[in-house]
Amino acid sequence: MRILFLGDLVGKPGYSAVVRHAGRLRKTLKLDALIVNAENASDGSGLMPRQYQKLISSGVDGITLGDHIYRRKEIVDVLTSSDRIVKPANYPSAAPGKNWVLLPIPTASQPLALVSIMGQVFMKPVDCPFDALDRVLEEIESHTDHILVDVHAEATSDKQIIARYLDGRVTAVLGTHTHVPTADACIFPGGTAFQCDVGMCGPYESIIGRDIARVTHTTRTNEPCHFHVATGDIRLCGAIVESDDQGRAVDIERFEECLASE
Repeated sequence: MRILFLGDLVGKPGYSAVVRHAGRLRKTLKLDALIVNAENASDGSGLMPRQYQKLISSGVDGITLGDHIYRRKEIVDVLTSSDRIVKPANYPSAAPGKNWVLLPIPTASQPLALVSIMGQVFMKPVDCPFDALDRVLEEIESHTDHILVDVHAEATSDKQIIARYLDGRVTAVLGTHTHVPTADACIFPGGTAFQCDVGMCGPYESIIGRDIARVTHTTRTNEPCHFHVATGDIRLCGAIVESDDQGRAVDIERFEECLASE
């Protein structure tokens, strides 16, 4: 299975770029599956139902979110009804959404299981990610060998610990949340692909997607202001993972495409 996972879609620039280019990417990169983290799609925070629908209709197979999952309350109905989008599996059981979904992949022999997990370091309090992952993987094991886990976390150590814990149990563990691509894409000894952070889809002439002048002003003066989503140097960033028939990763490469002219 050949999977492209795109990092956090930031605002209209990131969201619109994915909608425009998803079909082309599927064809030119010969993808079996396209997964995106869309927690920042709606003006930099949250996801609206209409955006969810456009992403799916454009060619996206599945969507993960993160700590901004409920920022737009309108998405709750989608989270409870759709089989294409997941909540972090270590959120409370009463939180709206599914802990994992099984995505049918017509060009592959098995479906792809999609899981999201939240880190604990420098993040809002969540349930134990290790216990949550153990429960989820036990539920998935009879359905498929191909499993992608989005680790939405702040600290690189948090992501690495979770990834090492999952080595040999899932196809890939790919990090999101910090919006900065890391240069550590690799395959662990057990056959699990890993990258600490796959980066963001959106404006790179920015401070992690936000207007440079506004972020700088607030940082220097402590005077609050709204951090508008920036508009320059639009890029799509993520990771491409290839797996064998047993769901073991055989290759991972960083993906980055500059769309600055758009």
